Amino acid sequence: MSRPVPKAGILDIAPYTPGKSPTPEAGRKVFKLSANETPFGPSPHAKEAFARVGTHLEDYPEGTSKVLRDAVGKRYGLNPDNIICGAGSDEILNLIAHVYLGPGDEAIHTQYGFLVYPIATMGNGATNVVAKEIDFTCNVDEILKVVTDKTKVVWLANPNNPTGSYLPIAEVKRLRAALPDHVLLVLDAAYADYVGKPDYESGIDLAKTTENTVACFTFSKVHGLAALRIGWMFGPAHIVDAMNRVRGPFNVSAPAMLAAVAAIEDTDHVEMSRAFTEKWRDLLTTEIEKIGLKVTPSVANFILIHFPTTAGLTAAEADAFLTKRGLVLRAVASYGLHQELRMTIGTEEANELVLAALREFMQRND
Repeated sequence: MSRPVPKAGILDIAPYTPGKSPTPEAGRKVFKLSANETPFGPSPHAKEAFARVGTHLEDYPEGTSKVLRDAVGKRYGLNPDNIICGAGSDEILNLIAHVYLGPGDEAIHTQYGFLVYPIATMGNGATNVVAKEIDFTCNVDEILKVVTDKTKVVWLANPNNPTGSYLPIAEVKRLRAALPDHVLLVLDAAYADYVGKPDYESGIDLAKTTENTVACFTFSKVHGLAALRIGWMFGPAHIVDAMNRVRGPFNVSAPAMLAAVAAIEDTDHVEMSRAFTEKWRDLLTTEIEKIGLKVTPSVANFILIHFPTTAGLTAAEADAFLTKRGLVLRAVASYGLHQELRMTIGTEEANELVLAALREFMQRND
């Protein structure tokens, strides 16, 4: 019996594996620390805007996300015409691949880069090329080693997920200068709001001053709008124009659009979340290392914890131990990180419980 067959290469793609969601149990409090969600939720103003739109769900949203592009432009001093919005930054990444990649092309991402990159690349018939990371950090020279005349896109998560590491802007500029002009550098700055390092920049200025660089952002993290799926990209006019030609009409819902406008205007909410995250990110790193576990230095709202290969101390065993206590972290074996767990910075209560549980886990194996 014959049946429809997917395009060549589609069945070679490994599906994206999300972090597990907690299973509620009577009498047990559960903390989901597997998806890099903010523990504070969205701005109260964003909730109000979302509720107001609920009285007009019969209306199509404005098709170009103009009100949001204007708000983003005002917030960051950008030309709204150089901004495109999408249903999460994932849609934008896939639009980039749809426009700039095809059979015979290559796209580069780093060893522990976001798993959406190879999916977007291979889904458009292009070849996925992996650049080695050094100490769980992107490395410009390793990226340049794998550039060929077939390279069309370089995906760079900065900060990177799931490692939390970052490249200083001087290194990003060095990468851009060394790449051929026809190669599009995609700077995925989903976690930029959490970075307090003086040598870091999101990439907006580079996208302003070159014809071959874009910077992508999301409202899912510090703004707390993950359920609404909304993101944006800033880039040269010719790239935005090309992407708008294949972007679906009404791709951003009205509730998402207007909640995002309110969220980006509430800078106090963002600063509160950023400060709390920085405090606990540093404290968790210090305390977990005192327990005897290595943590990759992070600038995002999560940390990557490394476990031994010794029986009784492995990441899988730690994951099971924590889960039984209602603490759900992110296994990252799908990234090739088999002895690591990624922990989102949660509430003070959740963070303290993880520290206590990890101490117990390690002590029982002394």
